[in-house]
Amino acid sequence: MSLKIRLARAGAKKRPYYHIVIADSRSPRDGRFIEKVGAYNPMLPSEHADRVRLVAERITHWLSQGALPTDRVARFLGNAGLTPKPAYNEQPKKSAPKKRAQERAAAAAAAAAA
Repeated sequence: MSLKIRLARAGAKKRPYYHIVIADSRSPRDGRFIEKVGAYNPMLPSEHADRVRLVAERITHWLSQGALPTDRVARFLGNAGLTPKPAYNEQPKKSAPKKRAQERAAAAAAAAAA
């Protein structure tokens, strides 16, 4: 049985609230879970103390039992100092100018400098 530490959505429509739970990886997102170990309220400002609440003792217990956090929960645990902060992959730069536009911009900058 592979365990995950993940978010389970609660709250009303357009008013999200998430429980941080330990669950079997095969169970549905809002379905059966083993234990609640925290909460996340994205409606609060990022500096608010109750935005992310964690039960550190239980989370370290489940991590020692082999539970794997999802990406978002791993970020919360890294910010709380319970695990090392995860490394993030670079986001794709789809909106960056293409090759010819970059060449034209470089040529214009060179002409302006001269």
